[in-house]
Amino acid sequence: MPKKKYIVDLTTEEQEQLLQLVRRGKYSSRKVTRARILLKANDELTDDQIAAALDCGVATVERTRKRFVEVGLGALDERPRPGARPKLTGKQQAHLIAVACSKAPEGRRHWTMRLLAGKVVELGFSESFSRESVRRLMKKTRSSPGARSSGASQQ
Repeated sequence: MPKKKYIVDLTTEEQEQLLQLVRRGKYSSRKVTRARILLKANDELTDDQIAAALDCGVATVERTRKRFVEVGLGALDERPRPGARPKLTGKQQAHLIAVACSKAPEGRRHWTMRLLAGKVVELGFSESFSRESVRRLMKKTRSSPGARSSGASQQ
């Protein structure tokens, strides 16, 4: 069997930190799984044995080992995900939904996606905002600017 390139050698303090993390129920399952991987790797189990014991992939075990050797216990944390950040915060999204549920602007029967996208820019939430982004946001709600009912509760 080939010798492992990334050897996990935990200090007593690191072991204690990982054991506490595993015992508490406050962390994400991914973080707990990574902690368990490191603990089992420290006990000199093979990647295949660890993967079988924790019901995860061998690649996950190898990746966690490598990250631990490179960055220490920082290997437990999530890396940033690819992709752009959302243009609107949660409060801004809620405000836009409230605008969509309100009375339409003067001379209009109802809000359109383009009008709402323009409203986002007018309110200064973003420099530009597409009607498709408005559509996706509205789709998440039961709100429908073109329907008879706006989705808001009737009183």
